[in-house]
Amino acid sequence: MNFDLTGKRVLISAGGSGIGRAIVEGFVAQGANVVTCDINPDFVNDLKTALPNVMAQVVDVGDEPTVQGFCAAAIDHLGGLDCLVNNAGIAGPTARIEDLDLADIERCLAVCLTSQFITIGRAVPHLRQGRAPAIVNISSLAGRLGFKLRSPYAAAKWGVIGLTKSMAAELGPDGIRVNAVLPGIVAGARQRRVLEARAQAQGRSFEEIEAQAFSYTAIKDYVTPQQIADQVAFLASPRSATMTGQAISVCGDTAMLG
Repeated sequence: MNFDLTGKRVLISAGGSGIGRAIVEGFVAQGANVVTCDINPDFVNDLKTALPNVMAQVVDVGDEPTVQGFCAAAIDHLGGLDCLVNNAGIAGPTARIEDLDLADIERCLAVCLTSQFITIGRAVPHLRQGRAPAIVNISSLAGRLGFKLRSPYAAAKWGVIGLTKSMAAELGPDGIRVNAVLPGIVAGARQRRVLEARAQAQGRSFEEIEAQAFSYTAIKDYVTPQQIADQVAFLASPRSATMTGQAISVCGDTAMLG
């Protein structure tokens, strides 16, 4: 489907693999001009080889000065900004609340939530001058349902929804739309690591944990990164011109995360 994104100037965080890579590829295929980053140098190098027209840098979004510098360079490279996609996130620790380490909690919040405050703050002055400007924040179904043994991640993703709703109200008068996408159980290496960590924490097999996860879904299958990318492209496009402040789940109707 053509989402009318030709010439759109887009900044996407964590675009080197998984959902982020699918989002980058989707925007490029639609004719957008894209800048992205990733913490993994191998992912960045591979992206540069596969998509030489995409500016990509190695960035730790949990480090404020680095993020500030990257945003400035990205917007300068693009000559302005029409769309910001906050995709960066980490799984965070898997443990009971009494066993959590403060450093792990703070790192999870910094990457999954604080980084979005920083990028939005840098982007908004330029988005105000953009064409049909939009912000899309990647949250998680954990940001709606909660997730036992992964409270730092769930708290951060709940925060993303609160940030999204607040920014939609604050930036609406400027014509900037702000929405969030909440992926469910997404196919890929990261999801497998999450389920493996959960299996280890509970002393169960990966197969048991996977089966339990799908027992709570209406559609017994993984969400694909491409499905998330398509939703993001729609929310960035003129086709969603009156949509803002929404937290949209792409999850196969998941009732809980257990």
